[in-house]
Amino acid sequence: MSSLNFQNDTAGSSWISIVKHYNHPDLKKSWFQFSSSFLLYALSWVLMYLSLSFSYWITLGLAFPAAGMLVRLFIIYHDLGHGSFFRSRKLSNWMGLFLGILTFTPYYSWSTNHHIHHETVGNLDKRGIGDVWTMTVNEYLGSSRWQKIVYRFYRNPITLFCIGPLYVFLIGNRFTKKGMDAKGRMGVYLTNAGLVLFAVSMTLLIGIKAFLLIQFPVIYIAGMLGFWLFYVQHQYNPTLWARSDTWNYKKVALEGSSYYELPRILQYFTGNIGFHHIHHLSPLIPNYNLSRCHRENALFNGIKPLKFWPGFKTVTLRLWNEKTQEMISFRKLKFCTPIRVS
Repeated sequence: MSSLNFQNDTAGSSWISIVKHYNHPDLKKSWFQFSSSFLLYALSWVLMYLSLSFSYWITLGLAFPAAGMLVRLFIIYHDLGHGSFFRSRKLSNWMGLFLGILTFTPYYSWSTNHHIHHETVGNLDKRGIGDVWTMTVNEYLGSSRWQKIVYRFYRNPITLFCIGPLYVFLIGNRFTKKGMDAKGRMGVYLTNAGLVLFAVSMTLLIGIKAFLLIQFPVIYIAGMLGFWLFYVQHQYNPTLWARSDTWNYKKVALEGSSYYELPRILQYFTGNIGFHHIHHLSPLIPNYNLSRCHRENALFNGIKPLKFWPGFKTVTLRLWNEKTQEMISFRKLKFCTPIRVS
């Protein structure tokens, strides 16, 4: 599952030869990134624990950089699933299981769903796995009143970025799902067992109250940041969605995945995932090579970045308008008419 079947396009295979220069992990860089990120995350835990003796407001303040380091560890976890961080699949799997405990996310099932996301991103005929639920204008207008209420609740920012992370990381990830294979189910069980062992160990070491006062805000803030990043990577304008008969791998990667230009410090915490167009073009590129790949190749000169502050305006986008080929808000829905299907 570490690679995709690249489709031919009118630009030929030049882009394939370009990404091949960057899609090999550097063992020294990978180990340094993992070890430094893990140590900084552990240090943030120590500082949060010590701060409990002074003021919980200090603890909450420290939860933000701690959550940032957890997001960075999640990007490494994400790369492990693609096989882009280590050459060894066995090492990647073991490391992925370990980081899955720290991030409250079962490794095998998440990686499987994420690969499906890569193979179907921007395909209107293959939505539903590993993506943000997005309806077309036609689908929404043809829905029942109850379906519209459910969809509006789902797309509300409070649901997406406040309730969603709590449900997914604390509840949803704890259970096996219908259709999950044996490996996926075992991954859920191993992650849950690891979380129990982690919680018991930390409780014995620092006490249950201190553990919860530290762990809860860290996983919650990290979850909200992660949900936001995943949302803004494909929910923006101008972006691209297409039906299967016109879907093109390169085109959707470059035009349907955002180049989210973040301040340098946030680029560090998010492991360069803002270069999401490069990542979708080749998920085999380690996160530490994404920026260099974008910078060194003229192929990406025409990619318009989504700036940091303007990016927050994307929270108003709710539906895909096939007629105008854009994401629209519910307010703009009143100006839309259904596309007639012959």
